[in-house]
Amino acid sequence: MARIKIIQPEEATGELKEIYNGLIESRGKVAEVHKMQSLNPKSITDHMNMYMTIMFSKSPLRRYQREMMAVVVSASNGCQYCIRHHAEALNFYWKNEERLQLLISDYTSCDLNKTDMLLCQFAKELTLHPESAKSEILAEKVKDLLGDRALLDGSLVVSYFNFVNRMVNSLGVELETDPGGYKY
Repeated sequence: MARIKIIQPEEATGELKEIYNGLIESRGKVAEVHKMQSLNPKSITDHMNMYMTIMFSKSPLRRYQREMMAVVVSASNGCQYCIRHHAEALNFYWKNEERLQLLISDYTSCDLNKTDMLLCQFAKELTLHPESAKSEILAEKVKDLLGDRALLDGSLVVSYFNFVNRMVNSLGVELETDPGGYKY
């Protein structure tokens, strides 16, 4: 249950109404995570700009890899909302529900190639132990295998989802009745 007041799309006026209408036009609907920020409309716009840059811009990391890392971070944080949304996005690429469930429950048991396994290890370690020597070692391995830009982009994905997971969990963002159907 939401822990703060939420302005629903049908109640929105002014800037918030424009933002909601833009989200409906570009994404197909307004997600609960965006409604949760309705008391501060600029935060929705800034949030979406960051999300689009991190998850959709040109990168040495493929789209599915970024979604895969998002799922690992969200599973590590117990964020059911983000697990559901980003598992659906990942499965748009994988098209394998069983493999997806293995990733969520224990990515080490999932059939991943060397690069994807490293990205998952990095995502989980950076989430749970950002200060650890193991995080540093994994970061170096990502850099050696994929380059500086991939390390930057991977760090951005992990950091972004830790931010969103904490916002969702602390404010009680609930999963939509029909969570799917977004434009990818």
